[in-house]
This record gives sequence, structure tokens and C-alpha cells, in this order.
Amino acid sequence: MLRLGEIVQTVRGIVETKIDLVKLEIQEQVSGIISRLVILILMGGSLLLFLFFLSLSLAVFLSQYFESPYMGFLLVGLLYLLILIILYLIRDNDSTQDKMQKGLKGFIFRARIFRKRQENE
Repeated sequence: MLRLGEIVQTVRGIVETKIDLVKLEIQEQVSGIISRLVILILMGGSLLLFLFFLSLSLAVFLSQYFESPYMGFLLVGLLYLLILIILYLIRDNDSTQDKMQKGLKGFIFRARIFRKRQENE
């Protein structure tokens, strides 16, 4: 017969193994989320640089078109002001917020969703 001490040791070993497994799974998920966030930040920075140079080019082009050194920059500034006003007006729109949240969740937590789908198949 098994002794009580052996049973306790076996159960303790199983619990410790399960805890280590959960720690590894959490570590995997956190590292995946952090790597996706870093990629998202780099993509955002690249997009901002692209937008900056595109805006600068458009402003110079419009300045030459209107033959005024300031008109192109003024028009590009007004364009950004219009975009800001539109974004301000739709800031409380629930459908817009839901779409943005779903997109970010899909990008950041994609690995976990993909893994669950594979387990279900």
C-alpha cells in the first residue's frame, strides 16, 4: 500500500508541475503581446514619418501652385484642422469605438485566438 506521505508528495509534484506550466503559458502570452505592441509602435512611428513627409511635400507643391510661399502650408494646416474637427465629432460614436477596439484586440491578442482555434479542431 502507498503511504500517506508518498501520496502527498505525488500530489505536491503534480500541483507544482501544473503551476510551472501555467507560468510558462503566461510568459508566452505576455511576450507575444509585448512583441506585437512593439511592432504596432514601430508601424505607428513609420506612419507618422510618412504622413509628415507627405504633408510637407503637399504643402510645398500647393505653395508653388498658388505662387505663394505660405498658402500651401496654410491649406495643409486647414486640412488637418478639418480632420481634427471630424475626429472630435465622432469621438463618442459607439460603433467607431467598437471597431477600433476589435481591430486592436485582433492584432494584439491574435496568437491566443489562433491557438484556441487550433485546439478546437
